Amino acid sequence: MIGLYVPGRSLVHRAPAVVKLGMLAAAVVTITLLREPWQLAVAAAAIAALFAVARVPPRAAARQIVPVLWLLAVAVPVQAFFGGWTAAVMMGGRVAASVALAALFTLTTQVSAVLDACVTLLAPFRRWVDADRVGLVLALTIRCVPLTADIVREVLEARRARGAQGSIMALAVPVIVRSLQSADELGDALIARGFDD
Repeated sequence: MIGLYVPGRSLVHRAPAVVKLGMLAAAVVTITLLREPWQLAVAAAAIAALFAVARVPPRAAARQIVPVLWLLAVAVPVQAFFGGWTAAVMMGGRVAASVALAALFTLTTQVSAVLDACVTLLAPFRRWVDADRVGLVLALTIRCVPLTADIVREVLEARRARGAQGSIMALAVPVIVRSLQSADELGDALIARGFDD
């Protein structure tokens, strides 16, 4: 999880984590409010431009975004069945765009910068909130999204290698089991570093 950061000196890399977090939140809210496919296409072009400015290697970007497309391959047809293809494309596009923005943040921001940003944002509330712990939780959450996507990809590849065809449950069960195993390993690592109190 910690190795996702791609070093660089681009404007995106050098932007303060607090600013990037604010822009990420604003962009995701804006994408959620889009109503027309052409608006989503403009947003996708803007996101692609940000990746180009950040000089993120295409392979690194694809590792974060492509696994989510497997989930959308199931979710979009279901949405199309219940709400029509326009609604399905918008839903899929919103999810893909939001994941791409989160991936850009992850790939261009060090964990320590995320923690510092959270501590800064929560400083006024220190009396009620342990800012250090909230920052740690946020950083782990951001890092665990691509980890979960990797688990889904690996399960799909394993099924494909065995020539298995199955239901959603046949995919969901191994993904859930492996996710819980990863969570246990992460918990053990945190306890070993004194975060169990």
